[in-house]
Amino acid sequence: MAGPTTAQRGKGQQQDTPDRPPRPGAEGSRISRRGLLIVIAAAVLVLGSGAVWALYGSSWLRTEQVRITGVDVLSPAEVEAAAQVPMGAPLVSVDTGAVAARLRQKLPRIDSVDVVRSWPHGIGLKVTERQPVLLMKKGAKFIEVDAEGVRFATVDKAPPRVPLLELTPGHSASLRRFDSNRLVREAVRVAGDLPGGIARETEVVRVTSYDAVSLELTRDRTVIWGSGEEGAVKAKVLTALMKAAPKAGHFDVSAPTAPAVSGS
Repeated sequence: MAGPTTAQRGKGQQQDTPDRPPRPGAEGSRISRRGLLIVIAAAVLVLGSGAVWALYGSSWLRTEQVRITGVDVLSPAEVEAAAQVPMGAPLVSVDTGAVAARLRQKLPRIDSVDVVRSWPHGIGLKVTERQPVLLMKKGAKFIEVDAEGVRFATVDKAPPRVPLLELTPGHSASLRRFDSNRLVREAVRVAGDLPGGIARETEVVRVTSYDAVSLELTRDRTVIWGSGEEGAVKAKVLTALMKAAPKAGHFDVSAPTAPAVSGS
């Protein structure tokens, strides 16, 4: 008996291999994910637009007040006037760097200032004023000099316990090498090296050249300091000399390894 033909075998094989139906829900799942992404993107857009409107367009976050701290000589009113904070503007749009720059330019007494946003309606100005360490006479007034040698203000009345700087270089050779600004910084350097007790008793810092700085203290005492070099060592030597000879009137620490005392 003859077996099935090739065509019959192929036909049978085709009947034995069923078509694979698509997985149930696969197409719907893709549509659902796409829709979810669209919803999320729309929500982000709405929230972002709302945030931008709240920051820039609404009346909720507007600049309404300026709070000033750290002032001593300066008044809050003059600091606020110099700051020129744009009242009523969106708080987020206030240029804090420009505010700080205006303050330092218009009020040289300000050494530094932190400008911060104080949500929801304020700008905070934390001011640090320069402190005078020396005074320079100018007619009947006084120029205040800070610890960096900056001459930052002219006042009618000398602040208490700030020494007077007498800059009298004349035509000394050092003036050709070091201008008056450098000599002022040298005097400031010396003043900064003085121990607290001696600093409070110092009435005059006199500079005639770079390496000729002297001090006038209370009770008619004088100190030959020399240059500003080795200031910490000179301060220790001077403290020891004053303890050893409390009634002396003249101290020389210009060469700290060979100090001298006289007038006791």
